[in-house]
Amino acid sequence: MARSVSPPARRAVHAATVTAGRMTSPLRMLPDFLLVGAQRCGTTSMYRVLSEHPAVKKAVLHKGVHYFDMNYERGLRWYRAHFPLRTGGAVTFESSPYYLFHPLAAERIAADLPGVKLIVLVRDPVERAYSAYTHERARGFETESFERALELEQQRLRGEAEHMIADPRYRSRSHQHHAYLSRGRYAEQLGRLGHLFGRDRIHVADSGDFFAKPEPVYAAVLDFLGLPLAGYPRFEQHNARPRPPISPDLADCLGAHFLPCDEQLTGWLGRTPSWRR
Repeated sequence: MARSVSPPARRAVHAATVTAGRMTSPLRMLPDFLLVGAQRCGTTSMYRVLSEHPAVKKAVLHKGVHYFDMNYERGLRWYRAHFPLRTGGAVTFESSPYYLFHPLAAERIAADLPGVKLIVLVRDPVERAYSAYTHERARGFETESFERALELEQQRLRGEAEHMIADPRYRSRSHQHHAYLSRGRYAEQLGRLGHLFGRDRIHVADSGDFFAKPEPVYAAVLDFLGLPLAGYPRFEQHNARPRPPISPDLADCLGAHFLPCDEQLTGWLGRTPSWRR
């Protein structure tokens, strides 16, 4: 069995690939669509099945390039280096779930990728918040209990988005890693996208429906992208992390917190969100 490639080796391969890609940058594609979030809502699973479509070519090496949030200063030539050479009839994409929440990403995408289509996956925001917490804790970005992290969120995020807007090179650890409740207020973030792109270029998919009955959700995404249904891929759930259950009292409290935003999602989904049915 082949050994896993070490992080330094992966970084070296990535750097070499991007360097080579920059030399042929004018011949390379730019994304026709993006999976922009939300974090912990099934973007990896959707990325995998879309990557299997015969007309789709994914970004080189990485699911997410994180250009419009973390690497914008590197320039469009650097970004283009991550994508395949132009091929007639094919489309390409990437998936960076921080794009939906980052305060500058949407405007950057609108400026650099005119005509691009956006796919957003949404999930029960209570489950999303808890999933994000366990994810960040496992990666060492969180040390507090879930309840305490929720209490600290407003304090941790205060002024961070404004700082990022004022200084585009500023990276906020808390904005990226501690926004458990804020990232689950999907309607607020979708409203910002709608203002910049128009609703006809945004498709919102319910992850609860996707994992319960993936075929119609997948077919609807292809229809939005103008791609033919060339059979169904194998549907699997990726990046699921086992965790103890959230307490019922806390779940009820968080459910009440998210209710107004969840109600606004109906217009985007065309139906009541799966977790509210």
